[in-house]
Amino acid sequence: MVISVAVSSAVFRDLFGSFPTAVAVVTTVDADGAPRGFTCNAFAAISAEPPLLLVCVDRRSRTLHALRSSKGFVLHVLGDGGQATSELFAGRSEHKFAGLPWRPSAVACGAPVLSGTTRAHAECTVERIVEAGDHSVVIGLVRHAEVTDRDPLLYQRRSYAVWPGVPAPVR
Repeated sequence: MVISVAVSSAVFRDLFGSFPTAVAVVTTVDADGAPRGFTCNAFAAISAEPPLLLVCVDRRSRTLHALRSSKGFVLHVLGDGGQATSELFAGRSEHKFAGLPWRPSAVACGAPVLSGTTRAHAECTVERIVEAGDHSVVIGLVRHAEVTDRDPLLYQRRSYAVWPGVPAPVR
């Protein structure tokens, strides 16, 4: 017998805040070519063949409209030293890119590729967007990816930490 119980949004957030997650920033450009981005901890690999990943975007996000129109984005998994970047992109400022070093992606429709605080990044084109509750799930085809030796930044219960000593990827 299965008993269904409604879970409040507070309990749901507590559930997913109870364990550490990697921290990422998703960047894209809007229809005018202006850079846009947000902090994201809801992302995952979907498939290795073809290389697909997903990012979950709040449907109220101003960046979602830009993702729909640009058809390209970059997922930046933050590393040691990335807390300020995470906090910047979690905010509502229109000037998130002021003073940040970045270059336009050649394979992800000009989406900004940040430099300096990332553990890894994946440059993607949008394959599909699926509506799911109060979020949209953006599925991206990875066109280019890079991984560094920087220790990954983690987030749990409103606190940041670095996971030291993570081995470099095997090539």
